[in-house]
Amino acid sequence: MGYNNLALHTDKYQINMMYVHWKKGSHNNVRVFDLFFRKLPFGNGYAVFAGLERMVNYINSLRFSEEDIEYLGKQEENYEKEFLDELRRFRFTGNIRAVREGALVFPNEPIIQVEARNFENKLVETAMLNFMYQTLVATKAARAKSVAPHLTFMEFGTRRAHEADAAVWGARATYIAGFDATSNMRAGKLFGIPTRGTHSHAWVQEYDNELEAFMDFVDVFPNNAILLVDTYDTLRSGVPNAIKAAKYLTDKGCRLAGIRIDSGDLAYLSKRARKMLDNAGLDYVKIVASNDLDEYKVANLLVQGAKIDIYALGTRVIVCADTPSLGGVYKLVAKQKGHEYIPSLKISGNPEKVTTPGFKKLYRIINSTTGSAEGDYIANYDEDVQGLDRIKLFDPVHTWIYKHVDNFKAVELLEPVFINGEQVYELPALAQIRRHYTEQLSLFWPEYLRLLNPEIYPVALSEKVWKTKQNLIDKYVKE
Repeated sequence: MGYNNLALHTDKYQINMMYVHWKKGSHNNVRVFDLFFRKLPFGNGYAVFAGLERMVNYINSLRFSEEDIEYLGKQEENYEKEFLDELRRFRFTGNIRAVREGALVFPNEPIIQVEARNFENKLVETAMLNFMYQTLVATKAARAKSVAPHLTFMEFGTRRAHEADAAVWGARATYIAGFDATSNMRAGKLFGIPTRGTHSHAWVQEYDNELEAFMDFVDVFPNNAILLVDTYDTLRSGVPNAIKAAKYLTDKGCRLAGIRIDSGDLAYLSKRARKMLDNAGLDYVKIVASNDLDEYKVANLLVQGAKIDIYALGTRVIVCADTPSLGGVYKLVAKQKGHEYIPSLKISGNPEKVTTPGFKKLYRIINSTTGSAEGDYIANYDEDVQGLDRIKLFDPVHTWIYKHVDNFKAVELLEPVFINGEQVYELPALAQIRRHYTEQLSLFWPEYLRLLNPEIYPVALSEKVWKTKQNLIDKYVKE
């Protein structure tokens, strides 16, 4: 059925635009598109970029199958045979630059640039935006982990994810952002993420009594069993029976790994359970908590003094329940003419939707004295930012708000991924991406990273880019 072929993972209007370009002879014109988002999710101070590996795999395998061609030939638009033949020969031949996965990114700055023929830049738009879902999940996971970085977090969202691919790539996104394990076995196999699991309530219900269910389970898994203790009564049945199972393991020279509480007052139950376990000489047994947890619930449990060692987060992270869409956009910013790039601007009745024109570079300005990020800086592709002695970071809207940075290092964030259709970027191992994320966090003041009411991180335009934008706005308004 071709379910793994993603050439048609696009919107119909993309195919229609490709057809019109082909009919009018403009399909080979090269254009530059920026992929970015306008607003940070969850009220957060930053987003964590994830999804590049998925995008690279997509571009490398982008082909129209005969089934695709046959399907398109039956559309009411009556695409000409020669157009369908052109699709048969389709290959991505353009250039793509992107920020590294695990980097902290901010609104209105290009995370990905696509410089390609109209025939190519139109087709890839929908899929590229769709894969940005991983950035949303990574950001949600980062928020949760930031509440208790010293504790263990597990991703348990597969059964509530929107679909199999969302579950797998979502699990990967949480791992980038600091989660320690996943319950998803496919994600474990594909990406090398540690896998963890317990058992279900149905396992306990299968037996005539809870203790028998526990004993059979620990008999098979004597060193890594986590027992779910809230099927009947957590404190009067579940924990006492788990203690008996743990004592049985102790006699065999083994140790019970933990217990899991999945309902009720988690703070109260965890404190009581911890006391019961400690009194039984089982201070090494970990307490796992689940049940629709997110960063707010975890923070609240910590305030209440909950005795929870491991948090298992599922639904609210994998579907990003409070902000289910990143709102990414993909906009034309420049047209190639000879060896030049002519800036292109989108005007809107909504000021926040006015784009930043031009083929641009993105820099992170690092204070050489403190080692901290002072702001991000968007410059034209032909500007020599590295050679500046002083840089001015000003708010592109409220231009009187600015600061000068004298002693700095400008780190270019957009790296070549594809050149002339060939992959030139070596995809890093997931452990490297995770490490890069941790290193990124260390660059930012805590005020930018806090969970509530974070300080706004500066994203500035160079004078040249800002003037180009203002001139184009004036031009289009007059016209």
